[in-house]
Amino acid sequence: MRLRMTGTAPAAAVMLAAVALAGCGSPGPPGAAAAQVSVRDAAFTKVAGGPGYWTASRLLGATPWQADRLATAQTPGASIIPAAARVGALFLHDASGNHFCTASVVASPDHDLLVTAAHCINGGPHGGARSDIVFVPGYRDGKAPYGIWSPARLVVAQGWAKAADPDLDVGFVVLRRYHGRDIQQVLGADTMAFDPGYRNLVRVTGYPDSKDRPITCRNWTSRKSATQLRFDCDGFTGGTSGSPWITGFDPATGTGRIVGVIGGYQEGGVTAGISYSAYLGRAIRQLYGQATA
Repeated sequence: MRLRMTGTAPAAAVMLAAVALAGCGSPGPPGAAAAQVSVRDAAFTKVAGGPGYWTASRLLGATPWQADRLATAQTPGASIIPAAARVGALFLHDASGNHFCTASVVASPDHDLLVTAAHCINGGPHGGARSDIVFVPGYRDGKAPYGIWSPARLVVAQGWAKAADPDLDVGFVVLRRYHGRDIQQVLGADTMAFDPGYRNLVRVTGYPDSKDRPITCRNWTSRKSATQLRFDCDGFTGGTSGSPWITGFDPATGTGRIVGVIGGYQEGGVTAGISYSAYLGRAIRQLYGQATA
């Protein structure tokens, strides 16, 4: 995993509601039998609370998920960039304290959806759903230029919730409206690209530290396995779990197609120079469909 701790805090009020939706098998990338991952049912969590818990000091004190990722200096390094509005810090709370990951706005029919790593919003069989989750797009140094958005639902595959299957380490967050508007109406969104193949030129943006600006790096993806992608670039330390891998980036619009998120194998990797993503095959397509149903 990729977090940083600030000490104990009151537990949030979280109401769990598991909703079973029928699914189908998922063959993953064409011709790859090992990539036959099935979502079957999605695990939905209805969430209460959130923004009221996050004071400026708690935002600044939150620690990056998987803070022990080691810099290697063996790969090209990421650059610090101005805050990217569609990418933001996803703050959460668990028994060990306050933490953050990265999430991004993804296009959906209701204009209210984020994509991130499943392990950022659900600890699997031994952790369950995270609490006090909020999304702060364009976050920087304790400031929330586009507001603090709270979730209505957290969506992960049952295979992640029950068994922490790394091939299903992708999660979706359905956001509540903020001042009467949906997040996609405010910021726009990238689109999901399913079955993208293993080699894509991507731009990856994430939050390595809550007190700094996001970083970005551009490089080619490669095949780690039939169900996992690999991305090489140094600097993706704790907090970058959930960072979107965007191909076809258009500088004029600031949008592109998401072909992965940092997560999957080793929950994204144990060094800052090598990151992983679950392959966005039919299983993740089905999960997206359930999140937007």
